[in-house]
Amino acid sequence: MFYEQIDERSPLLLRLLLPVPVRVEGRRSELGDEARCVYETGYLVKRLTQIDRERRYAFTVVEQNLTLAGGLSLVDGWYALRALPGGRTEVETGTRYLSRNRPGWLWRPAETAVCQMFHRHILRAMERGVGRDAR
Repeated sequence: MFYEQIDERSPLLLRLLLPVPVRVEGRRSELGDEARCVYETGYLVKRLTQIDRERRYAFTVVEQNLTLAGGLSLVDGWYALRALPGGRTEVETGTRYLSRNRPGWLWRPAETAVCQMFHRHILRAMERGVGRDAR
């Protein structure tokens, strides 16, 4: 599930700091598929670079016309899956971004906090099964 597929409202801080997603266009199920993620203020294009349906799902951003909090640019992201007893699955997620904020040592803690909140929002939505059609 991409952030742009979540139907429920983001936490207030994310709404204040991140662009508001509108929709996702394109396929997101096979290696090399590209999804155009449209926001109120721009877009980015994600290409699926790794799919192991039982273990890992990764993408890279191949085009970006979108400004993230304070000049961040998204580079790539991934989900790692691990089977647990009882038919459950542990999901871990991560993103890499470039920051133009200076000095880096000053901004890094705030950027990390926003990323963690962003990841928690996605994981909670996945857990609740909340999202647009994930075809």
